[in-house]
Amino acid sequence: MRCSGSNAGRGLPAATCSQDKIGDLNHLYYGDNLQILRDHIKDESVDLVYLDPPFNSNANYNVLFRGPSGEKSHAQIEAFEDTWHWTDEAEQAFDDVMQSGNADAAEVLRSIRLFLKENDLMAYLTMMAIRLMELHRVLKPTGSIYLHCDTTAGHYLKILLDAVFGPASFINQITWKRTTAHSDGRQGRKAYGNITDIILFYSKSNEYTFNQQYLPYGEEYLKKYSYRDADGRQYRLDNLTGPGGEAKGNPEYEVMGVVRHWRYSRASMDELIAQGRIVQTKPGSVPQYKRYLDEMPGIPMQNLWDEINAINSQAQERLGYPTQKPVALLERIISISSNEGDIVLDPFCGCGTTIHAAQKLRREWIGIDITNLAISLIEKRLADAFPGATFEVHGTPKDLEGAR
Repeated sequence: MRCSGSNAGRGLPAATCSQDKIGDLNHLYYGDNLQILRDHIKDESVDLVYLDPPFNSNANYNVLFRGPSGEKSHAQIEAFEDTWHWTDEAEQAFDDVMQSGNADAAEVLRSIRLFLKENDLMAYLTMMAIRLMELHRVLKPTGSIYLHCDTTAGHYLKILLDAVFGPASFINQITWKRTTAHSDGRQGRKAYGNITDIILFYSKSNEYTFNQQYLPYGEEYLKKYSYRDADGRQYRLDNLTGPGGEAKGNPEYEVMGVVRHWRYSRASMDELIAQGRIVQTKPGSVPQYKRYLDEMPGIPMQNLWDEINAINSQAQERLGYPTQKPVALLERIISISSNEGDIVLDPFCGCGTTIHAAQKLRREWIGIDITNLAISLIEKRLADAFPGATFEVHGTPKDLEGAR
């Protein structure tokens, strides 16, 4: 969950812990996520990756942390200025992709460069490409990745994900309605209002974890359950006849004086009758099945998420950063695409919402951020929300030289 700026810059503070790679504890890293991924995260050790990198839409928008007297974090501003311009560092990242051995990723990035030339957007995509390759490496075969972005570079990022993970690994493009309708016309903008973000969902293989989630039924649907048992259980009556009749292999026999082709075998029908699940509303009418509301799971989750509200000024979880995402959003992703005890990685963890949700849902986690203020905030957030939670912090300065 990003509430800070990028932790994409290389040559910035790196972790000072040992080079032993992790896999069985909660870890919070301060430093460049590319170097930390390379030095500290094992191959195929992570079950789920969520990343909400800076959108490259406006650097000032992403510079969120301020000092005690209100001034912006100079370290963070420098990280943006160094990262999102075509510099020697971007050229080196481009060369790394070319020499990676991933022919598809190299060819796609080379083609994008021919089109965009050497500009800020190309620098952004190059920095993202090399990191996506590392994230692919650390994911287990059963793992998934969710990349949160907007329309600024989302279409390019999808092409990069196709190249790194393979087009067949694309599962969904999720649209999250992050705000209510508004108009930018007062600022002279001639366009539709932007009220959604995009979340690109990819898997490492066909064996990815997916725990189906359900939403409550709407009022119109609930009206169908207009009957009640003596104990108050709501139900509706459903058709029992077999569609297609004999041609579809549905058996024909008599039930309560009515002969039809039925959905169920004679034995199954007799069992349902014994359970009181078959109802004949009047003599001679076609028997129907009692379908109880409390046995229905809800509406299966779709790819439009419009019922999770963005964090407003009154939200209890609000930390004061305009790009902060709600815990409910991360809880949904983590619940669907991981199980208890799995490892969740956020390489742009900012104010730590992914970590908060993972801790709450009993997952192990790894968080990385380039801003020391973010690491300090996450430590405090975990201490407040989960007293006694155990985790290791790597890379924060321990002495004056380290601070320099």
